Amino acid sequence: MNSILAARGSRGLSFASGTQTTAEPRDDSSHCRVMGFSRDGTFFAWCNGESVLIYDVKSGKSLHKFPKPKAVGLVFSPMSTCLCIWSPYSVGVSGTTGACNLCIYKTESGELASEYIHKKFDAWSPQWSVDEAICANNVSNEIRFYSEIGGSMTHRLRIENVASFSLSPGASPCKVAAYVPGAKAAPSFVRIYQFPNFGSPASALANKSFFKADRVEIKWNQNASGVLVLTSTEVDKTGGSYYGEQGLHYIGANGESSMVPLAKKGPIYSAEWNPDSKDFCVVYGYMPAKATLYNVKCEPIFDFGTGPRNAVHINPHGNILCLAGFGNLRGNLEFWSRKDHKLINKTQASDSTFFQWCPDGEHFVTATTAPRLREGNGYKIWHYLGQQLHSFSAAPKEELWEVSWRPGEFPEKEIRYPTAAELKQKEAAKPAVYRPPNARGKPRTFLSKEDESPAKDAEKQLSKAAAKNKKKREAKTRAREREAEEKKAAEAEKPARRGR
Repeated sequence: MNSILAARGSRGLSFASGTQTTAEPRDDSSHCRVMGFSRDGTFFAWCNGESVLIYDVKSGKSLHKFPKPKAVGLVFSPMSTCLCIWSPYSVGVSGTTGACNLCIYKTESGELASEYIHKKFDAWSPQWSVDEAICANNVSNEIRFYSEIGGSMTHRLRIENVASFSLSPGASPCKVAAYVPGAKAAPSFVRIYQFPNFGSPASALANKSFFKADRVEIKWNQNASGVLVLTSTEVDKTGGSYYGEQGLHYIGANGESSMVPLAKKGPIYSAEWNPDSKDFCVVYGYMPAKATLYNVKCEPIFDFGTGPRNAVHINPHGNILCLAGFGNLRGNLEFWSRKDHKLINKTQASDSTFFQWCPDGEHFVTATTAPRLREGNGYKIWHYLGQQLHSFSAAPKEELWEVSWRPGEFPEKEIRYPTAAELKQKEAAKPAVYRPPNARGKPRTFLSKEDESPAKDAEKQLSKAAAKNKKKREAKTRAREREAEEKKAAEAEKPARRGR
């Protein structure tokens, strides 16, 4: 495993290659607020509370330093030509307009390409097409498109009250999914357009409207043939949940749309596309949660059953699917083969708050991070067969805030299943049943629940009234059986008397 893992916390920022901590880059500042890799893994940027720095991972050299001490948002463009930096907006002296808080720099030269004011952190970053031929941002009831950062606007998509949008991945032509929240009795809707055909609502490729949608999350598949729209409300008016209601919808770029049918009531915890864009997996329902694999027609392909899980993670090659239960769950991990839907392995990463597949598709990292948990912070690197390869634990009173793999491309490997020896070793590693010190090394003198007779257990649990009623029912049953036998015997005697 040659992948690089970046970690930041109260001790600063560091890189780990495989299971070894590397010397560069390293920052001992306790104010590393944010970090991020470029999409191809060439560059790495972070803020140390004094400035934002760009580091070339391939050459091992520091490239640029920008005086942005309060930066909390960093995003590279898809081809790593630009770095976007967002800092909290503050007004000027005597309430005048403050300085621009969103700045875009050229990665190679460090030149400032563009800057403007964007007050809210929600959807702060501009969006690019994969080839960076298009750049877009949302400005008061319209989505503006540019051919290059700092250039003039070339197209606009005007939609009243548009709240958010998402550009499609994949090759040209680029598509745009725009969301407009409902108002009064009007429903919310998501429309898909193809750039640059923005003439009217009729020019939309697809349109889907729905109620109960205060917020939406738009998830494109890799070939841009469709999106999943996860809707949610602030309040569940039925009283079924403290966290509002969720719904999941599919919208195809060909105009087809459907609500994803869920076989169990309850919240929708996670939904993720497979990298090949042919299917997606959803984890939903009251605990124990259900997990189901659907095709693009929203038809169930495979049901993974129920269990303590609230997230689904599919590896970069799309051949292994992980169902995880983090947060207030015990950290159970199930690994399934997506091709033949067989369970590969089960393991547990207790107290974990974070999971991420390594780009090689075989390894993954789990982490316990602050502020979700402030005790026992650290991370562990695993193989999907359950072997723990490396672990790091933060010192007492120190915190780990974030870990992230460096992106990269690796060849797909054939799925391995645990051997008999590995299963036996795993079984032997399970903790033994606790016995008090004075009972250790002695034969057992008590009965467990498994040792007791089910019939005796049932009798013990019955109350006096229930036991009395049970006896009455048994007596009636015996009486009916006797009557049936007597009647049968009487009918058998009748032909004998007629013969005499």
